[in-house]
Amino acid sequence: MARERKIDMVILGLLSHEDLTGYDIKKRIDGAISFFWKGSFGNIYPALKNMETQGLITKREISVGERGKSIYQITENGRRLLGDWLKAEQVHNELRYETLLKLFFGGAGGRDVSIHNIEVFEEQIRKDLIVLKRYQETLEKAIEVEDHVYYLLTTSFGIETYEAYLRWCTKAKKMLKNYYKT
Repeated sequence: MARERKIDMVILGLLSHEDLTGYDIKKRIDGAISFFWKGSFGNIYPALKNMETQGLITKREISVGERGKSIYQITENGRRLLGDWLKAEQVHNELRYETLLKLFFGGAGGRDVSIHNIEVFEEQIRKDLIVLKRYQETLEKAIEVEDHVYYLLTTSFGIETYEAYLRWCTKAKKMLKNYYKT
């Protein structure tokens, strides 16, 4: 299989469920997917154009009032590529947290700065955890839809991961406050 861009797989995955506009794709990415994948208009629209050229998706124009909208739909070639990617054993999971990068170099900024950075991270994790738990409740009520099982698995992973992050935040702040007392 040719080297695919992950944003292509995200878009094909979304289009495998329903036809969407570029704006709708961005909204889906910014929703539940944002907990483990990011996408911007700056990479979504070039990807759509490229995938259309490759025959992985089609575009149709519709009129909405005085404006037009482009609706994208996955093709059989797109479904095949998505299926091949799903079956491929090689995956690249990477962790990239700016908070951890700042903490790694925290000695240059001091303990108080590092504690503050951890607290900011902790607050965001708490907010995200509330959203993930709402998703979980909703999905558990509609579990008879097969796709919801997969959504629930990723949501469950997120909840367990974020709960571990919160435990780590508590330990890290305690270590920074108590370990090197002067």
